[in-house]
Amino acid sequence: MPFYSFLFLHSHICPLAGESVRSNMAASIARSCCRVHSRVILRKTSYLKTSFHCSPSSRSGLLLSLHNRGLLKESFPEHAAQAELPDLLQSAPQTVYCGFDPTADSLHAGNLLAIIGLLHFRAAGHDIIALLGGATAQIGDPSGRSAERERLSPAAVEQNSRGILESLHRIFTHHELYFCPDSSRLGRLTVLNNRSWYKDWSVLEFLSEVGRSFRMGTMLSRHSVQSRLKGAEGMSFTEFSYQIFQAFDFYRLHQLHGCRLQLGGADQLGNIMSGHELVHRKTGEEVYGLTVPLVTTSMGDKLGKTAGNAVWLNRDKTSPFDFYQYFLRLPDKSVEGYLKLFTFLSLAEVEKVMEQQKQDPGKRIAHKRLAAEVTKLVHGKEGFESAKRCTNALYHSNIEALEQMSDTELQELFREAPFHEIFLDPGTTVLDACRRAQAIPEGPRGYQMIKDGGVWINHQRTANPEQVLVLGQHVLSNGLSLIRVGKRNFYILKWLSM
Repeated sequence: MPFYSFLFLHSHICPLAGESVRSNMAASIARSCCRVHSRVILRKTSYLKTSFHCSPSSRSGLLLSLHNRGLLKESFPEHAAQAELPDLLQSAPQTVYCGFDPTADSLHAGNLLAIIGLLHFRAAGHDIIALLGGATAQIGDPSGRSAERERLSPAAVEQNSRGILESLHRIFTHHELYFCPDSSRLGRLTVLNNRSWYKDWSVLEFLSEVGRSFRMGTMLSRHSVQSRLKGAEGMSFTEFSYQIFQAFDFYRLHQLHGCRLQLGGADQLGNIMSGHELVHRKTGEEVYGLTVPLVTTSMGDKLGKTAGNAVWLNRDKTSPFDFYQYFLRLPDKSVEGYLKLFTFLSLAEVEKVMEQQKQDPGKRIAHKRLAAEVTKLVHGKEGFESAKRCTNALYHSNIEALEQMSDTELQELFREAPFHEIFLDPGTTVLDACRRAQAIPEGPRGYQMIKDGGVWINHQRTANPEQVLVLGQHVLSNGLSLIRVGKRNFYILKWLSM
């Protein structure tokens, strides 16, 4: 049982079926309205290209640590954040938030860096808020996109919210259990859904209360807007209004929870700026924004669902084995940076691991440590052990590992393999098993494939079609027969009676 207080209102995540959601007010009126076309082009603001620098006054504490790990990309307002924020963080526990729009039913590795950023703040004693965008997901964030998102129904957003909540809950739990020796020093954790403060607003009320605080020139200057205005399709008013809603989220959290710091991906800087300006305009108080780097592939492409290369955080979309293997297979040049970004190892420990890697590169010590640490964070120790069992069974022909695998692990590991549950009759032969698994053709051709040595059962070549199945060899103690034909064609037989 985790020690933290995991707070959320059930009605925020699971609204009553059929309930009218006024939070999609922009989405309901704007998609058929006029579009902003590419003829309106403003110059890009120069501060979008600034990066985070540690000034002499901030060379201590949490921000320096995050900076040295490579976790900080940009800050806003640049001077104020770097001159004032370190002192603010050291003066008393602060509240930090990061938002996650449920546009899919799972978060992915691209989101994980922002979550890890939140966890660093929590480990330093600051309160953190993970905000589900149950309302903003129905509008669609244009940041980093070349085309408008497909509209999501309230039911789809609700279902996606459940999946993302499960991701967050699991990661926060694992962080506390496995990476925090003293949980009493952790800051408070709260999970909210922004649908809770939009559902009772009308369009007129929202525009009257919030809309008048925004200026068109500033909104048009945002990079997310400018990049879309240059495209042939332009940009819908729905997407254009997204920055208003994310800005109001920051203002709302500032009012209700004293939140003064927003964390987000590098593509969120424009939305963070809008939030800063709204809070400052309405309250006169200074708030801050920090961004984390975008996770990219070795080719420099953004890693995420839009790019079609997502490594998901929920097991039903990316198994612990596939998740583990993603980090294990990273290029050598990337592993040190990923150890700093994705793990909670001290920088001294990272340096030690990299030195061990240099002494014996063939052992891939750094890759294995990285994959282990991140898999434990996302899938827990059991998920990590599952990933190791699957790795040993698949790549090291380890029969013991194969016997220990559950049915779920088998189907995750051999995701494309046909899975058959059948009864084991006395006298069943290798040929019978292969035919019942539909692994070989009918007739003499299938018989000959076995004789020619083209069939393996439980990692052992089997060349006698008439051989009766032997318990412990062809049928493992967990009732499994893993048949392989050729190099890549797997078939799973689960014997129901032995």
